[in-house]
Order: sequence, then structure tokens, then C-alpha cells
Amino acid sequence: MSNAPLMPKATAIWLVENTSLTFDQIAAFCKLHPLEVKGIADGEVGAGIRGHDPITSGQLTREEIAKGEADSDYELKLAVSKVRLPEVKPRRGARYTPLSRRQDRPNAILWLIRNHPELKDAQIMRLAGTTKSTLQAIRDRTHWNSAQLQPLDPVTLGLCSQIDLDFEVARAAKERPQAVPDRGQTLVPAEVTTRREPAPVTQAEVFGSAAPAPATQPEPDVNLDSVFAKLKDLKVKED
Repeated sequence: MSNAPLMPKATAIWLVENTSLTFDQIAAFCKLHPLEVKGIADGEVGAGIRGHDPITSGQLTREEIAKGEADSDYELKLAVSKVRLPEVKPRRGARYTPLSRRQDRPNAILWLIRNHPELKDAQIMRLAGTTKSTLQAIRDRTHWNSAQLQPLDPVTLGLCSQIDLDFEVARAAKERPQAVPDRGQTLVPAEVTTRREPAPVTQAEVFGSAAPAPATQPEPDVNLDSVFAKLKDLKVKED
């Protein structure tokens, strides 16, 4: 609860027993229901709980209690601690896996190897909480139980969270070199399709045109009858 004292029920028991604050004031300060505070006063609630003094723990001052006793509408305010503790950073270590789920590690490792081949060995070891030797044995299929292994999602098995899995997959995708995507067939640029192709070069343009052949004179028409007649006349004269 935000802005609630430590051990709110024990604090409410102490306030009921040692102050004249109203049930509503104690309930608002301890973040309890007024009926629950009334049950504490009647001995029906918290019978075996020992009261906790909020003054000695620095959560409430005597002056604040006096203001509340003088005005029944006054809301008690939690004292601000003057001691600031340094923020404790979470330690990253080997994730503890319950004994009941350790037998599922090989199945989770096999699932990660098949579905996310981009993950490095160190990332798989973090997600599944396994060792390098076990991971290598499953990858090489030399594990003692390789024949019985079935790929199972480590998130479903409770070995890691979906956030951790997505984080490792995204990190592996960033570190992997990006391949040039195959866009398939594309349209030819307009400057290629609208370009005019030069006319083909002919043999005459390379070697020059040949000289024109001389014109042939038409043969004269010959009258065969006149030729035979002349031959007959020549033969008669010779006789």
C-alpha cells in the first residue's frame, strides 16, 4: 500500500489502545476499513497481534497524534523518514529453477534451438538456466535422453518470462547482420523503356556500296523468214 505504515494492523491496535483518535482517523491512517478498526476495539479482530508503536519507529509524531485528538476531522500524516537508504540494485545471478521443473530444461533448450537459431549459447543458458555442457549435448544430440526430448516453450514451462525471451530475441536480431532482401521482379526504369535504339548498321555502310552493273543492250529482233529466203537465193545463184 502507498503511504501506509509498516504493520498497519498492529499500528491500529496500538492507536486504539493508547490514543483517543476516532475509528475513521485510525482507519484512514492505517489504510484499513473503519469496521475493521471497530472490530479491533471490540477484541474481535487481531486478538493475537501485539500493538506496534508508530512513534518509536518514526512513522508518527506525538504532535501529529495531538492534532488528531484535538480535531476529529484531521487526517494523520505519515512522518517522512530522515534517513534515506541507498537504492538496492537487483543482483543478476543464476536463475533458481524449482526441482519440479528442472527435468523440463532439456525440452526448453531444444525449443529455443529450433525456434530461435539466432540466439547465442549464452542467451539460451540465461533463459533456460542451463550449463554449456548440457546445451552442447542437446545441440549435438549426444544427450542421454535425446530420443525422448520434445521441444516445449520455456515461457509455458515457467523457466523464463515472455519479456526476457523477447528481449534476448530482439538483442540477437540487432547483432545479426542484415541480409539484403530479395524484392523479386521489379519494373524497368522509364529512361530504359523510352530510350530509342540506334538503327542497325548494314554491310553496305561498313564496306561501301558495290559499282552498278553495266546496262545490257536489248537483242535485235531477227526475222527468220527473211533469213531463210536469202539463203535460198544464195544457193540458186551458186548452181
